[in-house]
Amino acid sequence: MRARPLALAATTITLTMLLAACGSSTQTSTQTTGSSAGASTTASTALAPGSASDIAFAQLMIPHHEQAVQMADLAEKFASSTKVKAIAAQIKGAQTPEIERMTTWLTTWGQPTTMPSSSDGSMGGMDMGGMGADSGMMSDTDINALTQARGPAFDRTWLLMMIAHHQSAISMAQEVLATTTNPDVKSLATTIQAGQATEVSTMKQLLVG
Repeated sequence: MRARPLALAATTITLTMLLAACGSSTQTSTQTTGSSAGASTTASTALAPGSASDIAFAQLMIPHHEQAVQMADLAEKFASSTKVKAIAAQIKGAQTPEIERMTTWLTTWGQPTTMPSSSDGSMGGMDMGGMGADSGMMSDTDINALTQARGPAFDRTWLLMMIAHHQSAISMAQEVLATTTNPDVKSLATTIQAGQATEVSTMKQLLVG
């Protein structure tokens, strides 16, 4: 008759140990989950909200950069100067990740990656650095003409086009720097302004050289 109380006692001890172990496991799991959730929340809120000018800057700079990459691809194929090929590769290497960065911003902000056109055909009434007739963006005719050029003629045409293209991007960067309070936008705009100014200087030297 004494065996039963001993068995019950043993069972009680076992259950207590199991509950303690489960409690410890649950606590560890909760702490781990909480930590992961916190990290996820931090990651998702790391980018500050974008103002109207921040959004316009990204929406307009993305296609501007995309055209620069397109022109860089043409230079890598058709330029006769190794120095022109080198600056083209440099431009492509800098602007491709910048496109990805701005695309991530717009996605995080819940905004389209292109600016909707208004009823009059303008880009939502925004004028970031004169993105229009004086934007430095090449027309389809310009790109087609560049595609047909070869040798030194290609190099000169490409340099002139890319200088104008860069100068408009610098203006856009300066404009957003005058209004933005977003540290990510400030950082990229500063990088664009400084980097492309240096590249313009290099390309001007190649023109006279």
